[in-house]
Amino acid sequence: MTKNLAITLALIATSALVLGAFIVLAGRSAPPGDAAGAGAAPASTAPEELLVREDSHHLTEAPDAEVTVVEFLDFECEACLAQFPVMERLREDYDGRINLVIRYFPMPGHTNSETAATAVEAAARQGELEAMYIKMYETQEEWGESDESKAAEFAGFAEDLGLDTEQFAEDVADPATLDRVRADFEDGRALGVQGTPTIFVNGRQTDPMPSYATLSSMIDRELS
Repeated sequence: MTKNLAITLALIATSALVLGAFIVLAGRSAPPGDAAGAGAAPASTAPEELLVREDSHHLTEAPDAEVTVVEFLDFECEACLAQFPVMERLREDYDGRINLVIRYFPMPGHTNSETAATAVEAAARQGELEAMYIKMYETQEEWGESDESKAAEFAGFAEDLGLDTEQFAEDVADPATLDRVRADFEDGRALGVQGTPTIFVNGRQTDPMPSYATLSSMIDRELS
């Protein structure tokens, strides 16, 4: 069993509860800042130049991939935590066959979502994007939904992961790091993203909180 799959299984029980709550709320009108899906998938295809930039982060990258999956996410979003095991399973099952890209979309209603995204981006500068991405979801229940800054805790995550903590602190403080996070957010807004997670498969937006079966079906059609 790989590390990612083990994490996935460990989160399934928690994710199922969150997912159930999300489904109940999905039919209601969500106020701005809630981690809610953006609505029914449009028929049109989103502009590729807004979906994936040259500096966009790939969790999975395949040479000559025919399918690119893009997720706009918020590390403090409970619905994103519920979606995480689905995306990890997808990443493992389609490794080497698809591109899986993550874009930051920190929701304004979450106190630490932008801070978390900045920490992940700082870790990416040391080649540890994936490790910090996973760490944020593993620990979300410990720091999420707080009105206090969790920047110190995120610095502790960097130390736990064996990063150069001085370099991490410098990168977190570097305005360019936050600018990189906000650039993703602005691309999301230009695409009409209103909540998280919002997922695109070859430019086509999925329904909110797509299941593994839904995503794999969309991918398989594109691969056939």
